[in-house]
Amino acid sequence: MSKVRHVLGISGGKDSAALAIYMKQNYPHLDIEYYTSDTGKELDETYQLIDNLEIFLGKKILRLTGADNSPELPFDHFIKMYNGYLPSSNARWCTKKLKLDPFEKFVGNDPVISYVGIRGDEDREGYISKKSNIQSIFPFRRNIWSEDVINKFLANANITIAQNCFNTLSLNGKTERINEIVNTKISTTFNQQQKLNQLLDLGVRVFNKAVFEFIKTTKYPLSKEDSFALVDNEDVLVRDDIFRILEDSGVGVPAYYKEVEFEINGKKSTYARSRSGCFFCFYQQKIEWVWLYEQHKDLFLKAMEYERDGYTWIEDEPLSELIKPERIERIKEEYIKRSQSKKNKIQSPYLLDILSEAEEEGCASCFI
Repeated sequence: MSKVRHVLGISGGKDSAALAIYMKQNYPHLDIEYYTSDTGKELDETYQLIDNLEIFLGKKILRLTGADNSPELPFDHFIKMYNGYLPSSNARWCTKKLKLDPFEKFVGNDPVISYVGIRGDEDREGYISKKSNIQSIFPFRRNIWSEDVINKFLANANITIAQNCFNTLSLNGKTERINEIVNTKISTTFNQQQKLNQLLDLGVRVFNKAVFEFIKTTKYPLSKEDSFALVDNEDVLVRDDIFRILEDSGVGVPAYYKEVEFEINGKKSTYARSRSGCFFCFYQQKIEWVWLYEQHKDLFLKAMEYERDGYTWIEDEPLSELIKPERIERIKEEYIKRSQSKKNKIQSPYLLDILSEAEEEGCASCFI
């Protein structure tokens, strides 16, 4: 029987970096393999973060790349394959070719637990592999289990199995209430999320232990393990916790999150980048393209070079139009106007307000 592997992907962003630190500090006994999928088109700050993490972890972070045998950088190899057709939200070939395919090749057919850095204040699931040998765990959330596991555990057809899983545990006087919830079928008036929340409210550890008992009856990778330390995990980490972990560890926050001041027509504000990933990521807000142009003009010009034959990074606007002075002025004015509506929020040197509205968009595989 193959040994269960534990893996954690480093995107170059704050959440996955903080998760690597968190796992090292809280679960040092786990032999975690760290990897990053390198497109060859990341910001220098991303590579610096990975270097800093390696020092903290005392372990190499494996660099995965698509097109291993190509003399070109991975993205350039595939852009030629696609005849200049740029990736977009509707055609994310970059995700598949540069992130998912190298990851699934890396894990092969081994049973794998993949730790994912989606936070407790986010409402998204992230990448779930279609491969049955890969199981995702979310240590920062109250519910550490992936949606597919919860769907099966709380399914109406599995009520008796779920009840048996709970009844093997010490329920500390909550047996009657837990059984009542478990026996209530999911319906239009009582949905799965409500059922999940009610069970978690009665005890996260008890719920986790019951789910783990259920997993033992399945073919998920964790079914091969006699125990799993994270069933006792009750931490819920949010954005502020992530920045604190990065700072306190000495790894540091990637410089592109830190705000840069600008002034337009007598009005002052700040901007930054809200995500890791390729410098030309098509999920960037227009103010972030302006940031790239003004802070990393060489990279912006490289992004412009990919635009040809009608293919553009932004659906309704080529980059050559975006950098016209009057257009930059309008983008900054609109951005300031939006920012002012958030003026009552706590100020942060990392533009948390921008992050809250932008970071949940995009490719979960790239940004977790």
